[in-house]
Parts: sequence; C-alpha cells; structure tokens
Amino acid sequence: MVKCNNLYGNKNVEIVESRGDIKVLEYKKDLSVDISSAAALYFASEMNIRKRQVLIELKDNAYTISAGAMQWMSGSVTMAADVKGIGDLFGKALSSKVTKESAIKPKYQGNGLLMLEPTYKHILLEEVSDWGEGIVLEDGLFLACESNLKQKVVARTNFSSAVMGKEGLFNLCLKGKGVAVLESPVPRDELIEFVLEKDEVRIDGNYAIAWSDTLDFRVEKSSKSLIGSAVSGEGLVNVYRGTGRILMAPVR
Repeated sequence: MVKCNNLYGNKNVEIVESRGDIKVLEYKKDLSVDISSAAALYFASEMNIRKRQVLIELKDNAYTISAGAMQWMSGSVTMAADVKGIGDLFGKALSSKVTKESAIKPKYQGNGLLMLEPTYKHILLEEVSDWGEGIVLEDGLFLACESNLKQKVVARTNFSSAVMGKEGLFNLCLKGKGVAVLESPVPRDELIEFVLEKDEVRIDGNYAIAWSDTLDFRVEKSSKSLIGSAVSGEGLVNVYRGTGRILMAPVR
C-alpha cells in the first residue's frame, strides 16, 4: 500500500479540471525560487504562466502517454511499449517520421497513480467521440490518451497544403471513445471553436490546433484571381470544408 501525502491536500495546488480518471493540477505559485528569480516568477504567475501537471488515477485500465512524459507512478502499475508486433513497430516508426511524434508511446496499466512531467503549457481534456469520426492534432499537441483509442496517421487532402500552408503533410489522428490529453499554446478561454455544418472556414496561418477528421483540409488562394489575392495581401489561406469542429488559437 502506498500513501501519498501533500498531493490532494496541498494548498498551493489546485485541481483546475478533471474528466474521468484524469485530473489537471495547477500550482498557484512557484515556491521553488531564489532571490534572483522570485520577481520574474511572481509576475509570471500573475499572467497565468504556471506549472501544470496531469495526474491519472489508473483503475485497472491503461493510458498511453508521450515518450518521456512520466514523472512518477505508484501502486500496481506496469509499463509496456504500445506495439503489437514487428509490423506495428515498423508502422509506428514510419508515422513518427512524418508526424513528428514519438515513435513508441509507452502504455501504463494497472491500479495506482501516474503523474506526468510538469509543463507551463495549457492542458486540454478532450472526449474524442465528441469530434465525430476522430480528432486530428497539430504537431506536438499529444500528451496522453486512453489506450483503447486508435491512433492513425492522416495525410493532407492535397500536397499543396503542406508545401504552401506551412503545415506538415501528415498529422496524428485519434479515433474512438475516450479522453485525450493535449498541450495547448493558449488556455481554453482563448481558444475559438468553429462548428461547421456543410460549410467552410478559412484561416490565414497555422492557427488551427485540432479539427475533426471529417473536414477536408486544403490550401487555396484567398481570392479566385491572382490580382485579388495580391490586393488582399493574404495570398494563400488554409481552408477547412465540411461538417465538424475546429479549435483555433488566436495567437501562437
């Protein structure tokens, strides 16, 4: 039996969000400071730049996390590589090259606690089934997910979306029912959500951090004519068409 003191009852640590087995812990102040860094860290905290950690309470289930993200675990918890043979290993190695995600994501299962490394990024807890057929992630957003979720690589609809849209040609897509933990560059309060019903959204730049797998993503001219694009000063824009959702960060 493991008893963990000064975790849930710590007055400096607040549970800012929870969903299922997952809790997001936020440190109100950074107490591990010295006189040279105290002022900077104080004002950082006032501007919502705070350390955050993800705590997963395993209850005879499994979670897959980004490689190197585990800080500590307790209880009857085991770790294994989330691969199902040589073919799956080769596929994951190939997908890591094109999505910039880690090739092998460790899977932790059993009964106990799993704490992830602290981060200054903002944590999003997304139910994947709420995104329809799946959620497509911008590079570097994946932190953890329930292991029953299916991970696949999706390619852009057209090659120009990678070359001209300043995006990768491939992205990680999660499918199924379960919670995904994402690291966002901005807090949820600043994220803009578009809900499309057989319509389109045009975004100038790679501000979209996640979108439904049902959407068709392309890069197109902002105007039908070259002169119109030149006059607008925009040139090429990212276009998302169809029915689904988009999460967009107004700043990156």
